[in-house]
Amino acid sequence: MSARFDYAVRALVELAVANGVQRSRRELAEAQNIPGRYLEAVLSDLRRAGFVAAHRGPAGGYVLARSPAQINVAEVARAVDGPLTLVQGQRPENVTYSGSSRHVHELWIGLRAAMRAVLESVTLADLVEGRLPAEVRALIDDPDAWRPR
Repeated sequence: MSARFDYAVRALVELAVANGVQRSRRELAEAQNIPGRYLEAVLSDLRRAGFVAAHRGPAGGYVLARSPAQINVAEVARAVDGPLTLVQGQRPENVTYSGSSRHVHELWIGLRAAMRAVLESVTLADLVEGRLPAEVRALIDDPDAWRPR
C-alpha cells in the first residue's frame, strides 16, 4: 500500500470519529502525524471522489460527505492510487505472457481478487469501531500473518 493510501484512510477515520464536526487540515495532520502538504493533496483527491466536503474560511475544515458505514476501504484506495493491482502499469487481465510464463497473469488476477475481498469488506465504520469482518479477523488472527518474510 502506498503512503498516500495510508494517509487517506487515517484522515477519513479521524473525520469519522469527529462525527460531523469539521476538522481543519492542520488538526487532521497533527492528530494522525501526516505531513500537512501531503495531506492537502490527499484531501483534494478525497473531495473530488465525494468522500469529504470542504468548507472554506477561518472556521472551515473537512467533514465526511457520506456515512462511515457507506465508505469501504477499496473505494478509498482507488480514489487515491487508482486500480488495486497494476502490472507494468496495466490491469492484470490486459497483460499477456507467452511460453512458460503464460499463466503468470492469473497470479496477478488472484492477488487483486484477494485484495478486493479484504478491502471491499471493511468500511470506515468497521475501523472506527474496531470491528473487522470475520473473514478479515481470521486472517489477522493467524500467527503467520504477523511474521515478516
